[in-house]
Amino acid sequence: MPNKELLIVAHAPSPNTQALVEALLKGTQHPDLDKVTSRWVAPLEATPEDVLAADAIILGTTENLGYMSGALKDFFDRCYYPVLEKKQGLPCALYIRAGLDGTGTRRAVESIVTGLRWNWVQEPLTLKGEWQESFLEDVEELGLTVAAGLDSGVF
Repeated sequence: MPNKELLIVAHAPSPNTQALVEALLKGTQHPDLDKVTSRWVAPLEATPEDVLAADAIILGTTENLGYMSGALKDFFDRCYYPVLEKKQGLPCALYIRAGLDGTGTRRAVESIVTGLRWNWVQEPLTLKGEWQESFLEDVEELGLTVAAGLDSGVF
C-alpha cells in the first residue's frame, strides 16, 4: 500500500514553539505507523503543491493579538484558491499556542477551513496560558492520532 503524506504547516518562531513541532513530528513518526510519512513546512515556505500532495494536514499557530500568526494567514492567502476545488474533504487538525484563550485564533482558522471544505478530524487543541511541559505530550498525541487515522485508513 502506498504511503500517505501528512503535511504539517506550523509557525514556530520560538524555542518553545519549535519544541511543539518536534513533539508533533515525534507523534506522527511513531514506529508502529508504517504507511505514513510526515513532514513539517514553515507557513511562509509552504506552497499549494505541498497541500495538493498531502493526504492530511496539521496546522499550528501562535495566537497573535487574538488572531492566527501572520505567517499562517500568508499561507492561507497564497494557497486558498489554488487548492480550493482540488482538496475538499482534506482531513485536518489544528493546534494553537495561546497566551490568552485562543478563541479569536480558533474562530479565524475555522472560518478559512470551512471555506476550503476540509474535514476536522478532532477539535482544535488550544495550549493556553504560561508554558507547560504537558503541551509537548498533548501535541505529540495530536500527531499520533492524525497519523494513526491515516495509517489505518480511517481518513
